[in-house]
Amino acid sequence: MIVLTVDQRASRRVGDRVDEVLASLGDERLVRTFERTAGDEVQALLDDYAQVVRLVLELAREDRWNIGVGLGPVLQPIPASVRAANGPAFHHARDAVDRAKSAPRGVAVTGPMRAEAGDAEALLGLLAAVVQRRSPEGWEVVDLMDGERTQRDVARRLGITPQAVSQRLRAALWHEERRARPLAERLLAEADA
Repeated sequence: MIVLTVDQRASRRVGDRVDEVLASLGDERLVRTFERTAGDEVQALLDDYAQVVRLVLELAREDRWNIGVGLGPVLQPIPASVRAANGPAFHHARDAVDRAKSAPRGVAVTGPMRAEAGDAEALLGLLAAVVQRRSPEGWEVVDLMDGERTQRDVARRLGITPQAVSQRLRAALWHEERRARPLAERLLAEADA
């Protein structure tokens, strides 16, 4: 199992954005959906590594959150609310979110296999850096490409040339991100062994 514990940065200065993030993540199919657990923190329980990578990068894009990924077992039966759940994965998530507060990209991973968790953390941190440095023009094409469109479709929709779409995708490191995501999933699975 995977627990995501996500803590908002600078909430006293910029205001509480938990309701906003809960609304944006509310339609996810998770073992237990995101809930506010305390103050400006949310937590969810997942069982899909690809979904974890996608959510970590979606949250990292805003660069407003410290993201802790905790791996390991969860006590059974799982209660209806993530707030009532417990087990090693939750303890690992607490450690991870605390470490994420001082991590360069605000992402940390803790699990039963420490070295593998460190490898997963390193790659997720690198991918977070990629999405955080992406320009608005890069995001414009990346968001459209994520809808399974072709570069030609995106070019027509934006009124630019296919070459311009290709240049933006290259500058956004979109291809590299896509190729690295399965590796991040595999590293998380190995860290959860």
